[in-house]
Amino acid sequence: MDIFHINSNTISHLSDSHAALPSQGFLWIDATHEEVGADIHAWRDAVERHTGVHIYDPHLTDAINLGHPSYFDSTQDYAMVVFRKLALDGSSDQVKTEENTASKRKIPPALTKLATRPVTFMLMENALVTVHAAKSRTIETVRTRMLEQRQRQNGNVGRLPQLPEELMLRLLNAMVDQYLDLRQPLTGQIDRWQRALLNPRSPFNDWTALLDARIELRKLDHLCEGQRDAMQELRDYLVDSHDAAENSRSRDLLLVRLNDVMEHITRVLNHAQRLESTIESAVQIHFSAMAHRTSEIMRTLTVITALFMPLTLITGIFGMNFADMPLLKDTFGFWMTMGMMAAIVVILLFLFRRKRYLDDKSWEDGH
Repeated sequence: MDIFHINSNTISHLSDSHAALPSQGFLWIDATHEEVGADIHAWRDAVERHTGVHIYDPHLTDAINLGHPSYFDSTQDYAMVVFRKLALDGSSDQVKTEENTASKRKIPPALTKLATRPVTFMLMENALVTVHAAKSRTIETVRTRMLEQRQRQNGNVGRLPQLPEELMLRLLNAMVDQYLDLRQPLTGQIDRWQRALLNPRSPFNDWTALLDARIELRKLDHLCEGQRDAMQELRDYLVDSHDAAENSRSRDLLLVRLNDVMEHITRVLNHAQRLESTIESAVQIHFSAMAHRTSEIMRTLTVITALFMPLTLITGIFGMNFADMPLLKDTFGFWMTMGMMAAIVVILLFLFRRKRYLDDKSWEDGH
């Protein structure tokens, strides 16, 4: 468990024995699922010793539940947010299991990156508690950036968060941006499927991967909806709990950051819905093209059948076992019959052309 004291423009890493609730600034208590799960009650006692806030048992269980969806809840002393982020490093056993399942289902690489795991935030008056998987790239990046700001003295360094809410929103914004980065590879994969579906020269046989991709996009859709609902409840909590006598500028800044996070989630949600709609449209166009191609083949076969029907009738008549038949013993009877049959074919082709039964693109373009 790592404990940081953030005050104005300074951040310091504290030891567990010297960490106490500060009179100025706030504490950031950061722990992993493994650290909390090793001894749940000892970890809760440590947090209560540093913050003076007792974490309830259901929330403590939710904090180490790796399958927990995005969620918000609040008590009189703290608010809890569970947010599912992308598991970009793929180090946890759950992520590896999801990736192995995805490979068996033949999901494209772009969609295997949708494996997620929860990050729990416990927002208190002067402290922020985070519980996440080990080697979380987002948490480590934000922590490193904040520690580097302490060592720099130039004027280009961004300011440190002034409130626990602001730090939480920075972390959430970084997590949501990971979803935005997936838009290009996901769109590229869907575009490749579209071209394959509409390619008349090669049949599309990757239906299992296409179905699995649609399932994964539907999961992303539901994931974003849960994230948006949790952020909306967090926004209502911040608005209701903020004292009107306090600095309205800090309140407005928090709402702006939270609205930005929600807008990013909405963009990911809309993009997932558009991709899902694109897959469905491509499949519908594919089957429409297949039906049109089948119709063209059946029309060609119908024309050929119609051409040979009178010829079959004539040959059937001349195949009758009568002793005396017209043209049967005539010297030019064979050629007259063949000429008549050819004339019938020409007349039928002309009639089919007039009725536009034949697929003649040059003739259609001329009209």
